[in-house]
Amino acid sequence: MVEGLEYIVKVDGLKKSYDKVEAVKGVSFTVSKGELFGLIGPDGAGKTSIFRIITTLMFPSEGKVTVSGSDVIKEYRKIRNNIGYMPQRFSLYQDLSVEENLSFFAQIFGTTIEENYDLIKDIYIQIEPFKDRLAGKLSGGMKQKLALCCALIHSPDILILDEPTTGVDAVSRKEFWEMLIRLKEKGITILVSTPYMDEANLCDRVALIQTGEIMSIDTPEKIIKSFGRKMWALKSNNIYQLINDLRNLDFIDTVFPFGEFLHVTSKENDLDELKSILKQKNHENVEIQEIEANIEDCFMQLMNSD
Repeated sequence: MVEGLEYIVKVDGLKKSYDKVEAVKGVSFTVSKGELFGLIGPDGAGKTSIFRIITTLMFPSEGKVTVSGSDVIKEYRKIRNNIGYMPQRFSLYQDLSVEENLSFFAQIFGTTIEENYDLIKDIYIQIEPFKDRLAGKLSGGMKQKLALCCALIHSPDILILDEPTTGVDAVSRKEFWEMLIRLKEKGITILVSTPYMDEANLCDRVALIQTGEIMSIDTPEKIIKSFGRKMWALKSNNIYQLINDLRNLDFIDTVFPFGEFLHVTSKENDLDELKSILKQKNHENVEIQEIEANIEDCFMQLMNSD
């Protein structure tokens, strides 16, 4: 990082269009050195376009992006030597072995596996027993670990991961985030995108993004605190009818399915009246409990705030 530089990544007024489609609409955010920053949103939100611009793989239509003080257009070669990038799709050589892939990427950056082994050791020891196996024959979780090793082998200051846990099992997701936390503790700045709202809680700060626009940027705790309304979890014997009945009540604000429950916000706090109304509508086994909002609740509120 350049001495005295406040932000290691700075995105200012970023726009990206594909023909007539505006994928990114004036996005601005900063990432500080050593931060684990999350870009959280569904497919099509613009996450990959933003990351491809930050990693110098694509030009912006408008706006300015700098990485460690270097412009992504004018100084792209300098930036590429300073970042590790793990794209959304597995992009390593399927017909090379685990060890051959890792050696290849080390050579590209003028280093060796041995020189930076301490950085990848905790990850590599999990796949080392399969070092002679072709990358294309690895499981999803093993491919993920190999891709992370290859992104780290040149000891970058910044690690950029585009939806690294999409399509892998819950255990692999948990292990991967544990690895990211350990890398952060070593001083590596990490930018990660994900459609999984629960992963937002593992980041220092997050940007909630939808259709190319950032709706909120803050710590997960402050975003949840800003929800500012009481919320209830409801269920009954007929969840589909319950959704319709609740949405037809004037004093009910929002109703969203979450697993076996509905998350509901209301203009009023009279639960006895609500229970009475649902009973009149022949709902049985009604359960109502007050709950704390989560990141997904906040995302849904922001998305429907217009």
